[in-house]
Amino acid sequence: MAIKELAPKQSKTELARQMGVSRQSLYYKPKMPEKDLKLKAEIEKVLSKNKAYGHRRVADDLIINKKRARRVMKLFGLKPQRKRKWKRPEKPMDQGQEPMNIPNLISGLVIDAPHYVWVSDFTYLPYFNKFIYLATIEDVFTRQVVGWEISLRHDTDLVSKALLNALNYYAPPKIIHSDQGSEYRCQDYLNLLKSFNILPSMSRKGSPWQNGYQESFYSGFKFDLGHPEIYPTFGELIEAISQQINYYNNRRIHTALKCPPAIFAKKYELATEKLSMIIK
Repeated sequence: MAIKELAPKQSKTELARQMGVSRQSLYYKPKMPEKDLKLKAEIEKVLSKNKAYGHRRVADDLIINKKRARRVMKLFGLKPQRKRKWKRPEKPMDQGQEPMNIPNLISGLVIDAPHYVWVSDFTYLPYFNKFIYLATIEDVFTRQVVGWEISLRHDTDLVSKALLNALNYYAPPKIIHSDQGSEYRCQDYLNLLKSFNILPSMSRKGSPWQNGYQESFYSGFKFDLGHPEIYPTFGELIEAISQQINYYNNRRIHTALKCPPAIFAKKYELATEKLSMIIK
């Protein structure tokens, strides 16, 4: 009489790994398995286009309850990709220069309309033994990037061209805020602001958190862009940067706005027009 060989018993951890699900799901007795599986597919579709989305932005994108999004993502082991930091140099300090006599005009300021306060900054992108510099202008109310410029050098020309790019599409703001980097301290840049009747505002020296809007933007932007050296040519990198800014403005849900910045700006514009018609 032949003796059957019993298959070795697998641990739940190993079984979950083979099935591509979380270990917890093996204990879960779903009341609505079909709906959960359908939602899983919808979440995977969202994550394929928005790799940094956590459950809150997934819920906003699909217009569902955040707790349900979190439960299903946890059930099937769906997670946003983790941010990977790559080494970059710190911004050079302006050695020996006294702080500018320009106050921080936006600290504690209530900003309730677009194009009242813009913030400006630039960042370093390492690229095959050199650095590419990206300067951006962001509207504080809509969180939209309204202007940007790329250069092989960080100087006044870089930040001035980013501002002029924004002014090609939008009316000048009342205030533009920046740090006290030499690029913004230059008299040519301050004269440019004066020519458009824009008031300069600056963070205190050594206080990057006072320009937190731009710091937050660059954090997410760099993660979504990926390491610059995955783009073989300079032209491809510039195109990727352009596409990433377009994605941020038009498709990436901003957690504070519950929608992409450009959509928030459009909603505000339509609401303002409707209110003005009612008043008339």
